[in-house]
Formats: sequence, structure tokens, C-alpha cells
Amino acid sequence: MDAPDLELHELLPEPEEAWRRLLRFVGWNAGDRAAAARTSAALLKHAYQLVVDVYDHLAHVPETAAILGWEHHIDEKHLEERRRFFTLWLARTIGLDTSDEFAGYLFYAGKAHAGHGARRIHTPPEYVTASVGLVQAVFANTLAREDLPADVIGNAMAAWSKYLSVQLNQMLLGYRAAQELRTGSLAVRCTLFGRLRPLLGMQEIQVMVAPGACVGDVARKVFNYFPQARAEALERVWHAEEKSDALWVEVVPVYVTRPGWRIQHNGREVRHHGGFAAPVQSGDELAVFPPGR
Repeated sequence: MDAPDLELHELLPEPEEAWRRLLRFVGWNAGDRAAAARTSAALLKHAYQLVVDVYDHLAHVPETAAILGWEHHIDEKHLEERRRFFTLWLARTIGLDTSDEFAGYLFYAGKAHAGHGARRIHTPPEYVTASVGLVQAVFANTLAREDLPADVIGNAMAAWSKYLSVQLNQMLLGYRAAQELRTGSLAVRCTLFGRLRPLLGMQEIQVMVAPGACVGDVARKVFNYFPQARAEALERVWHAEEKSDALWVEVVPVYVTRPGWRIQHNGREVRHHGGFAAPVQSGDELAVFPPGR
């Protein structure tokens, strides 16, 4: 009898790793930071008006007004919430935050734009992408009105372009994790126990999967959506994969549960009953337990 499959494959990149990798890819360095920082004071001077103008624009474009539910009138409480969220992001952006914590914040922002925020408003991905482009344009126009040398503006905008493009990728990573959680026709409940509850702020979550899905498909979506849970419950190991059409061996990451952590499928331990390859049906339940539970 074959041993059960206890490995999770093809998880999304961890947000902090994706963040650092893309910063390296665009060549973000001390020179870029210095170039952008030379314009931070000018941008900060106009930050309040930028926030006001952004939501004035969204309210007057029919498509985005409809997304926000502002077709007939603007909900002032909602507008204040959006402005506050955007102001916090703008302050950290102008401050050139490249911390891992900010990477997680942007990942969450992506999930919120996919309809997983407090108001469950789903923003189509093309508007997320175009909005980052608009921010770049606003930065450029703002700096053009300032008494700054052309080379300072040019070098700064090159740096801002790098930085904002990496931010966009980070948000789309969270967006993708949120969309995948709701993709499929079979509903499976995942219940969280112990320290996962205060860490994630919830006790259970519904996961949608396609017919023919297995326990691993559900677990993959949960740990993609909750990278904090992945860091707690899973350990990454590396496997070598030989491909007949390649001259080298490819090393890929897979994940296994850390010692003491348990995953149950309908009340039965996954490691003893089919592993991650066990099939799931609509109405099934997965449960994730930390050590000691």
C-alpha cells in the first residue's frame, strides 16, 4: 500500500519573498531610494489634495462609481474610510517603505480589492492596475509643477516607476489568492483552532474548489490566502525534479506540516487517511490544529 501524500505543491510565493525578489529584479538600490527621496517633500506637500483628487476622480467615472456604490450619491462615511486607507498607503509609499511588514500590508490590500475587505467591494483587476498607473502620472504631474531640475524629476520618476510596479505585483498576488479561494462549485469549510484564531482574526473560512478536488487543493488555497498560517503550520523542503528535456535538475519547494501540527478531514487525521490526495466533496470540513490541541 502506498504511503499517503503529505506534501503540498505549487503554493504561491510567500509575500515577503515575492516582494524582495521583485525589488531585486527591478534593480532597486540605494541610488533609486535617494533619487525618489529627493522628491518626497514635494509630494508630501500635495498629499492631502492628491487623496481628495483620487476619490473625486473615482466618484465621477461611471464604472468606478458603480463599483463603489456611488452611482446616485457618495456615502460620506465610506468616503472617509477610503480616504483614510489611501492616506496610510500614500504616507508609507512617499516614505519609501520596503519592509517585509509593508509587503504583507500590500498583500492584504490586494485581498481587500478582490472583495475580501470589510465592505466586500470587488474591484476588477484592470482598475487596480490602471490606478497604480494613475498614481505614477499624478506623481509626475505634481513634480512638474515644482521648481525642480529636470534631471532630478527624471531620475525620481524612474525610481518611483520601479517601486510602484513592485507594489502592484504584491497587491495582485493577494488579489489572486483571494480570487482562488472563491473559485469552484464545491464548498468546503476550513476550521481553525488554537493560536490561529487570534492570529487570523477568524475561526473558520469557506473554500470553493472544483469537482474532483482533493484535500491538498483546499489546504493550498487556505495557506495561500493566509501566509501567516503557512509560516506557523508548514515547513518548506526542497525537492529535485529531473526533466527529460532539460540538461539540469530543477529544485522546487514543497511544504509539509511542522511537528505537532495536525490537519483533519471530516474528523480524521489526514496523515493516516489518504493524505492530501484524498478527494473532497461539497460540505466536507478541514480542521487545522496547532501543537497541544
